[in-house]
Amino acid sequence: MAQGENYANPKTCFFHVVFKAAAIVFYILSSFFNENFVIDFVVTISLVALDFWVVKNVSGRILVGLRWWNEINDRGESIWRFECLDQESLARMNKKDSWLFWWTLYAAAIIWSALGIVAIIKFNIDYLLVDGICLTLTMANIIGFTKCKKDAKKQIQDFASQTFGSHVSSTLQSAFSVV
Repeated sequence: MAQGENYANPKTCFFHVVFKAAAIVFYILSSFFNENFVIDFVVTISLVALDFWVVKNVSGRILVGLRWWNEINDRGESIWRFECLDQESLARMNKKDSWLFWWTLYAAAIIWSALGIVAIIKFNIDYLLVDGICLTLTMANIIGFTKCKKDAKKQIQDFASQTFGSHVSSTLQSAFSVV
């Protein structure tokens, strides 16, 4: 990464972070200012759901060039689908954008886990439910994008081996056709 490199997509980076931060800050501060669990639950889950949607459908595609989804086929089986940019486009992705994407994704999971542990220590089952839902949505994105990243690496390796194999094959063919 070149020194002084900026974010290529500052608006996307902002929204990638803002819903995560808003959900966590609201969850923590709501216990000081609000005694109504239903409001805390609805607002926190709404913010995390917005974060889930933004990460899955917008920031994942723009910041790291990856997209995932899960669908059910006619036989009722769950099928994961992965989509990534071509190798040349992936190589041009902004490293700072990518770093922000992955670190905030994992940091949110760690924070929701810690808040869940606090809820267990305080014997606060209601808020443990909120933590569980928030952690589940965060982990769904982590799992989806991690699988997508592995699938993209596999596609790159397959492409490279096919390209290398066809190059070697054409070189051998041309070498033996001269003889």
